[in-house]
Amino acid sequence: MPIIIDGYNLLRWVQGIEEYQSLDEASLCRIVSEYLVRVRTFAQVIFDGIGPPDKSELGGIDNLEVFFSGENLEADDIIEEKIEEYSAPKNMVVVSTDRRIRAAANKRKSISVTSDIFWLSMIEQLDKKKPTPMPKEKRQGITESETDAWMDEFDLE
Repeated sequence: MPIIIDGYNLLRWVQGIEEYQSLDEASLCRIVSEYLVRVRTFAQVIFDGIGPPDKSELGGIDNLEVFFSGENLEADDIIEEKIEEYSAPKNMVVVSTDRRIRAAANKRKSISVTSDIFWLSMIEQLDKKKPTPMPKEKRQGITESETDAWMDEFDLE
């Protein structure tokens, strides 16, 4: 399920949490990316303005496209446009606390989530222990020599 995130709306809310006060755009995007990979989905995050002068840290982030609105548009304008253009809006999640964005999402019957709810559920998911990968022996079975060793161990022939 694709997610559209109002970047500065989420970032400013998260920066209100003491341990995340120094979080910047790139750090936020890396945390969101980790979540997206975990839940196997993708997102677009849209920030107002032109962003930091050095955007190299914002490139190549897994499952996340990062956009800046530029000098002449607001992120809200771009988010509204994306909501309007998406072909399956009922399958889209829009993250923003902004009433204008939430109204646009609700109009298209998209799932609208406030920044605080999204962040808290995202952190809860990231705090869950990662599943332990299945050992290759379980998928492939044991070798013939291992089978013989166990047969000998239990006096089976």
